[in-house]
This record gives sequence, C-alpha cells and structure tokens, in this order.
Amino acid sequence: MLKAAELKSFRMILESLRARLRGDVTTMADAALRNSGTTASGDLSRMPIHMADIGSDAYEQEFTLSLMANEEETLELVEQALKRIKARKFGVCEECGGAIAKKRLEAIPFAAHCIRCAEKLETGGQFRPRQPR
Repeated sequence: MLKAAELKSFRMILESLRARLRGDVTTMADAALRNSGTTASGDLSRMPIHMADIGSDAYEQEFTLSLMANEEETLELVEQALKRIKARKFGVCEECGGAIAKKRLEAIPFAAHCIRCAEKLETGGQFRPRQPR
C-alpha cells in the first residue's frame, strides 16, 4: 500500500500529464481541422497545386488524427488512474488484486495492472480466477 505522500505525488504527476495531454489533443485537433477546413470554407489559396501535395496533406491529416486518438486513449487511462487514487485503489492490480510495484508506477503512473498480469494481457494469456483474501 502506498503512503499518503506517495499518493499525493502520483496524483500531481497524473494531473500534470492530464493537462499536457489535453493541450496536445487540442493542438492536434486544431491542426487537423485547419488542414481540412480550408477547402471546405472556400479558401483555395492554400489548395495544393500538385496531386502529390494533396496526398501528402491527406497523409499528414490522417497521421495527426491517429496520434490524437492515441493521446485520447492515454488521457482516458490517466483519468482512470486519478479515479483509483480517489477510491484508494491506486497501486492495486485490477486483475489479481496484488500490489503494483512502485518502480512500475514511476515508469507508467497510470498502470492498472502488475507486470505479471500486464504481460498476460499483452500475450492474450488467460487469467486464473482471483483468489479470495
């Protein structure tokens, strides 16, 4: 179980990460909309002349949207971690109920699973039913 000071430290780290991710998502959304909105609004001054430019613009927009989706997923994980802190369940593996190593939380502060369970999830392994405590 983590101490109150450690929980406060992780909460501050997660809140800072949340603020950064929100800013990143907003910036990426603005960039993606700016690139797609120019032709829709009739502003042809930024319209690429060459077909390769059109393809490059489409690829760049798709790449930005992909990054944005990834950031939004991470933001959701951060939100869930903050909820676990509030519920006093932070640092407890959601699968086996064991402690998540402090080193793991320092590396991935929004981790919801211990290393063993995370490896099983990634490899598609089956979990054993949780043992009553």
